[in-house]
Parts: sequence; structure tokens; C-alpha cells
Amino acid sequence: MQSWNLKSFTRQWPLGLAVTTLWACSAAPMPAWVPLPTSSRPAVMAAASAPAEASAAPVVPAAQVAASAAASAGAASAPAPMVESPGVAARFPDPLVSYNTPAFEPGHAGFTSNAELRTLMHGLVRDGQGAANATTVRLLQVGSSQTGIPLEALQFSREPVPLASTGATASPARPTVLLVGEQHGDEPAGGEALIVVAQELAQGALAPLLDRINVVILPRANPDGAAADRRLTASGIDENRDHLLLRTPEAQAQAQLEREFKPVVVVDAHEYSAFGPYPAKFDALPRFDALVQYAMVANLPGFVTKASEEWFRQPMLQSLKAHGLSTEWYYTTSADPADKKVSMGGVQPDTMRNVTGLRNAVSFLIESRGVGLGRTHLLRRVYTQVTAITSVLKSAAARADDMQKLRGYVDAEVAAKACRGEMIVAAQPTPSEYNLRMLDPLTGADKTVTVAWDSALELHSLKVRARPCGYWLGADQTDAVLRLRALGLQVQRLDEAGELRGETYTVTARDFGERNDVRGSIADAGGVVHVKVERVAALIDARAGSYYVGLDQPLANLAIAALEPDTQSSYVTHRIVTDVARQARVLMQPALKMTPME
Repeated sequence: MQSWNLKSFTRQWPLGLAVTTLWACSAAPMPAWVPLPTSSRPAVMAAASAPAEASAAPVVPAAQVAASAAASAGAASAPAPMVESPGVAARFPDPLVSYNTPAFEPGHAGFTSNAELRTLMHGLVRDGQGAANATTVRLLQVGSSQTGIPLEALQFSREPVPLASTGATASPARPTVLLVGEQHGDEPAGGEALIVVAQELAQGALAPLLDRINVVILPRANPDGAAADRRLTASGIDENRDHLLLRTPEAQAQAQLEREFKPVVVVDAHEYSAFGPYPAKFDALPRFDALVQYAMVANLPGFVTKASEEWFRQPMLQSLKAHGLSTEWYYTTSADPADKKVSMGGVQPDTMRNVTGLRNAVSFLIESRGVGLGRTHLLRRVYTQVTAITSVLKSAAARADDMQKLRGYVDAEVAAKACRGEMIVAAQPTPSEYNLRMLDPLTGADKTVTVAWDSALELHSLKVRARPCGYWLGADQTDAVLRLRALGLQVQRLDEAGELRGETYTVTARDFGERNDVRGSIADAGGVVHVKVERVAALIDARAGSYYVGLDQPLANLAIAALEPDTQSSYVTHRIVTDVARQARVLMQPALKMTPME
């Protein structure tokens, strides 16, 4: 990631002016964009329609779910909430607000159930077309969870959005903000907050923002996990490490929303552990209401980072402070008590935050302090999320025109880099020290701990390669092609055989292991194969029926993340590409006849 001097850049060239000028001056051609099949788009329910059935998705047999759950981390029933000392509890008083959601109804002992959430969402649906300043709320059916629970989202708009023959919405003129909650089923505050935000957008204080933006809300991305009060999906996969691989229907549903609506801003609402390993490591507890981080990953366009910081994070920090809520960069640590390192969020292209950043969108992770607390401080936790998300929505509305220009410029800039310059294949955060404010676990008093800190604000490149024109994939690599297309990448099929100038890969070392992130091992369905490779200049024997993934398209950086084989997140590592010999780097634009895949 390139380091940007925000203050000096702003003084010399304010971001809005920079975007406008670069947009006007850019000569980078936009590639022809081939839409995905209409059958893959979300079905829409208008106000007068009967509830549509969820689209078909593979249903995991109950026995398989139980076996996977028993074998995976976090699969056991949730432990009893830990108890704070009175001094710590006093640091987090309830705010003077009330929310009209099922979880806050008198006598409700848990959180909003899947059935309650579905009833509430269906009740918000309305057709506002034809009335001045009226809000239209559509229900989007985007699939089913692994146990068959519908995955449903809401679209909020005040612009005419005609329905196509498939029932899908046409591309809106106003920029879209996508809000996602509860990818981890034991982190309820984000989902509860998105119910509040949905109500306020439908007929409350946030509705006027829809004069500038559209909003899509997926309040519960992991309903199976929420029903079981467990982090993982039913098959034991961490959904928030599945946004490049797309192995779960839950991650596929979110990719579908991003393909269809192309949001310029995305918020992923989570909760972090109020206890975790911190007492054992530091004799201290986390103290912040909200931990916040935007996309920080190799090959992220610099202007996306600048917009994230200047247009969104800074106003969010001011808003949280004005509401009496404390904030810090997102951080975490491993479960190993001997490992005293604290890290900002991971820099791999696998989480929603980072994958969405590589889609050229502003992408935020917002974590409230909640895991391990049960319902304790739930009102404050939801209030924290509502405050932060409201700030994002207001910033998006205020910068709607600028966000459209920024997205157009960055899309063109990324596409224009094909065949030239360098790209980062792997990167790591910067080791440093940090004075981290925490709490004394007994008294609740502030306690500053100096920690070894891996900063994701500036990344160091580990592997750098020349950026190819694209990638070749063998005709038998249909699984990889389907996943790339599900991400929104344009893939072309060769209509004729020929030779492509490029580089093939030779494996020099291979070993089997686990995926890891800054927390430790990632819950996964099986291990991974790590390879070391050498690149060999070659004329690639490209047969008819094989595939070409050009980098002259806006999502090129996603193709790089998936198809450079010697990284933890690659399709080779996860056996999606079956052999390194079945893919290659193409170094000259193909002259062969090709057909874009529909």
C-alpha cells in the first residue's frame, strides 16, 4: 500500500478537486463490461407482491451440520457470559435512547430471532413510486443459508428504479451504500443496529438521505450462526474469510449484492471480545466502544484510502466522540498467551473489508465491544453501531457526487494499468510499538500498555511482479471461472486455438498447512497447499475452450489476488485451480478470437 501524506496533500490539492481534475484528464479507456447472467441477480419483492420464496441453495444435511459444528472452533454451545467488575461495568453506562426492535421488547431474553427479523423486514416493504419524497423499500431474496434459512436484504430508494423482466432492479443513478451485519453469529449488535437503521430509512430521521443515495441492508449475513450463537457458518467456515474463495452460499449472496448494486461504500458491522486473552496477556481489558478500520490490502488504489480517511473516518470519529463514545483503530491478538503482539486487522485479500476495497469501494469494519457479554450493555453496543453507521450514511450523502466521480476514475485507472508497471503479490504490516489504552480489570481505571503493534497503515511488499495483461486458465478450470465471474470479473472463452506470449509457473517447493491470520488459525474446511514457484517465459499453448481473464477491467486487482498462485489466499492454495500448470500469466494482449462469458 502506498503511504499518503493526507495533510500535505489536502493543503496542496483537496481530494474533491483532485478527483474532479483527474477524472477530466484521465485518458484510460473503460473496458466493455459484460453483465452477469440475469438469473444470478437478486429477486425483488415489491410492496404489493406476495413474499417470494428464497432462491434455491444447497441445504446442508442436519447430520453434516452437527458433525461439522462439533469439529470446528466455536461450534460448542456458547459459554455463559463473563461478568465484569463493577468498576469496568460503570465505564459503559446505557445511553438515553430506546429502540423499537424485538430484542428490546419488555421480557425479551435474547436477541432478535431469525423469524422475528424476517417478519420485521417484510413489514418494512413499501412502494413509494409516484409520490413526492416517498421511500420505496424492496425485499431482495439473495439465496439461502446452509440450513435453508432465507438470506434477505432490503433496498431503500427515492429514485424511480424500474424492474427488469427478471424482477431485478436496474442500475440506479444514485450511488449505493451496502450495510452488512452478523457475518459472525455471536456478534449480534451489528444486526440489531441495522434493524434500527432500516426503520429510520423507511420512515424516520434518515429517510431524507435517500434523496442523495440508495441503501441496501443485509442485517443478518449468517442466520445459522445467529440461531446457534456461534461465530461460524453451519459448515464450520468463517464467512468473513470467504469473500475471495466464495465457498459458502452466505458469502456468495454478498458477492451477488455487490455485483448487482456496485456499492461505492460498504460497512461490515461486527463485535469484538470484551475479554479474550487480554487479561492473561496484559492484565487489562479493552476499553473502546468502537474499533474501526477501512480496507488495508496490497494493490488498493490510493484515492480509495484517502477518501476512506478524509471523507468518512474523520467525520465518524467526531460523531462518536460527540455522542460520548470512545474509538480506536481495530486491533486483535492471537489466543497464544506467550504471543504479546497486537495487530491491526489482517491485510489478506479474504475479508469483506479488503475484498470490497479491491472492488474500488470505500469499505469499513465497525466493531462494537460485545463478544462474551451476552446482553450486557446491549443498548450501548447498538447505540455505538447506529451512531457510526449513521455517520457513514451522512458522509456518503454529502459526498454522493464526489463518490460517483471517484469510483469512475479509480475504475478507469485500475483497468488502464494492464500490461504495464508493477503489482504487489504479497505484503505485510509494519512492526512498531503502540501505547494502547486499556482498562484495569478490577477498578475500571484507564491503563496504558505499550505493546508490539503490527500497523496496517503502511504495508511492506514481500513479492512484487510485473503486472501482466491477464491470466490464462485451462478449459477444465470451470470452478475457478465460475468463482471469478461470481466476484464480478469479466472472463472470456477462446474461440480458437493459438499461442499466447507469457509466463508459466514451475513449483519449487510444496507443503500442506493451515490458513492463518492475525488471530491464529482460520476455521476452514480442510487444509491448504502452499507452493513456491518460479516463473518461466513461455509461449502458452492456448486451446479453444480455455479462458482468458484480462486485467483491463476495473476489478483487475481481485484477479491478481485469486490467480497469483504462491499466496495464502490464492485459488491454487485452496485447490480451486487444480494445478499451477493449468494457469499462466499473459504478457501480451491476445490476438485470438474470444467470446465474453454470459
